[in-house]
Amino acid sequence: MGLNVSDLTIARGGIKVLEGISFALEPGCAIVLRGPNGIGKTTLLRTVAGLQPPVSGRVEAAPESLVYAGHSDGIKATLSVAENLEFWAQVFGNSDIYVAIEAFQLDRLTTRPAGGLSAGQKRRLGLARLLVTGRPVWVLDEPTVSLDAEAVAMFAEAVRRHLRGGGSALIATHIDLGLPEAEVLEVGPYRAKPAEADDFDEAFL
Repeated sequence: MGLNVSDLTIARGGIKVLEGISFALEPGCAIVLRGPNGIGKTTLLRTVAGLQPPVSGRVEAAPESLVYAGHSDGIKATLSVAENLEFWAQVFGNSDIYVAIEAFQLDRLTTRPAGGLSAGQKRRLGLARLLVTGRPVWVLDEPTVSLDAEAVAMFAEAVRRHLRGGGSALIATHIDLGLPEAEVLEVGPYRAKPAEADDFDEAFL
């Protein structure tokens, strides 16, 4: 089972931003979310990942099948690169970190404290965490921030390999990752209608 979203309405700060969204993400497939900044892509991803409740609608996925990567790299500055990956591998019940190290070319950085890495290196380490989770559904919010062209190519290849292995990915990005098999979902048509004036009357009673 992949991910199924049915008639989803979401809100930010108590105000609806997107409504009526439905899509299915099957194993081996990717969906790229597109839309202007501020429209609600991050809110949608956080809702899908279970970090906040929807206003209405349903998100269906197998238990513990999703992993979310947001704007934070989620690394511990005082631990080395290898120790960071070992920590996350243990959290998810895995032990092999070398596939992740190889995929994001971190082999020369394994003993370096994460706090001493460049912004791009920190981002590569943060994304490498995906490979040690063992979870099939990746939910990713602007994953290529701080990455140069070479690192973007590393990430795109990691996604392709994940899809070939039967995984899936839901990605918000403005960059063309070179994934011709990915479906593009424009979220603009799902922008919530502005609230009617009558909806606010009770606030002043």
